[in-house]
Amino acid sequence: MAEYTRKQVIEEAEKLAKMMASTEEIDRFKQLEAKLNENKKVQDLINRIKALQKQAVNFQAYEKNEALKKVEAEINRLETEIDEIPIVQEFKDSQMVINDVLQLVSSTISREVTNEVIRSTDGDLLSGETGSKVKNSNNCAF
Repeated sequence: MAEYTRKQVIEEAEKLAKMMASTEEIDRFKQLEAKLNENKKVQDLINRIKALQKQAVNFQAYEKNEALKKVEAEINRLETEIDEIPIVQEFKDSQMVINDVLQLVSSTISREVTNEVIRSTDGDLLSGETGSKVKNSNNCAF
């Protein structure tokens, strides 16, 4: 009955991953990431945020709530500043596009596996029931 081994399915998934890594969306993502890494202002802001996050962890551990609030406010201000940089927004948009594509592929695979199970058992696609469920529900008189 089984046509493919788990290993073969994983190999096909790896091929699909390589295909996806060669799409326009991924090329755009890589270009934007390179620009972000080369952007001194962005890198300075990221480093400042990281340093403040470490301070925040220490303040939280020592229950220095007022200092923690000030550091968190500064982190929020810097995050807003970084988000206003056009290349950062482009990068985030690119990430969302890639995540949408990955989600679409994942949901398509899930849906098609389910549908194939239903079809291969002579089930009912409209109700989403496998053949054994359809057969047994017709035999039950409740």
